[in-house]
Amino acid sequence: MANRATREAFGETLVELVGEGVNVVAVDADLAGSTTTGKLAAAYPDRAFDAGIAEQDMVGVAAGLSLTGRVAFTASFAVFGTGRCYDQIRNTVCDAGLNVKICPTHAGVTVGEDGATHQMLEDITLMRVLPNMRVLVPADYQASRAAVRIAATTHGPFYVRMGRHKVPEVYDGSETFRLGGSNVLREGSDVTICACGVEVAHALLAAERLSERDISAEVIDVYSVKPLDEETIVASASKTGRVVTCEEHMIYGGMGSAVAELLAEKCPSPMRFVGMTGFGTSAPGDVLLSHFGLDAAGIERVVEDFVRA
Repeated sequence: MANRATREAFGETLVELVGEGVNVVAVDADLAGSTTTGKLAAAYPDRAFDAGIAEQDMVGVAAGLSLTGRVAFTASFAVFGTGRCYDQIRNTVCDAGLNVKICPTHAGVTVGEDGATHQMLEDITLMRVLPNMRVLVPADYQASRAAVRIAATTHGPFYVRMGRHKVPEVYDGSETFRLGGSNVLREGSDVTICACGVEVAHALLAAERLSERDISAEVIDVYSVKPLDEETIVASASKTGRVVTCEEHMIYGGMGSAVAELLAEKCPSPMRFVGMTGFGTSAPGDVLLSHFGLDAAGIERVVEDFVRA
């Protein structure tokens, strides 16, 4: 199956939801083509609104629409859709528990040539710390469809993180996803790899290669970063005794930190973290994943050094 970007599922799923009777609207910040909300505008012009290059207004308009009974989605690039309007997300949406879904695209270093200014690496941290906010990080097109549906049908604030980079298909569409869930994609006994987003496919490839060197890696897709699937993660860590987290995001405060906080309390375990520690740079997405050690080869190195130590 051809690789697809997680953002490709966004507009398509919104259109489907409206057709199914869900009272969905979307507010964009002059990026409807890139975020794919243009598909909703084409199919249902009265359901899509463009706030222009004014992200604070975008969130404010979405908040107002939610108070009229709509399920309000916002769409921009992740760096703008969380950073420029953080005050509005915090004080207007989350404090009041409004039915607003923050769903930006173009997250992570795989934005590529746009460079550090557009490569949002702090968004999971910013969103998961907010009271009432739930955080989903889908691994592929099918997972992204599921994440948008969960957000649309569950009342209250959501953050769904999507990207521009085309990624391998991990799921075939038959799987089930739930808020607070995760999927064990490969069982193992020597080490647990917790991954989210674009890192899931790389973690699976790394685990396959590691098996050739007699290292048995369990791979968990931690698509629900907040709330976490505590039971599955603790059970896996208890079995393997080692945990490596992998995310296309800063290692400070992201999914890895969420897993570490959980295990510190319920199953203290040695850990290693695969992720970013500084700003990105301009290059093709695949080149950057390799450069920063976020690809399968980078995960392999960390896991093998950890297990062999």
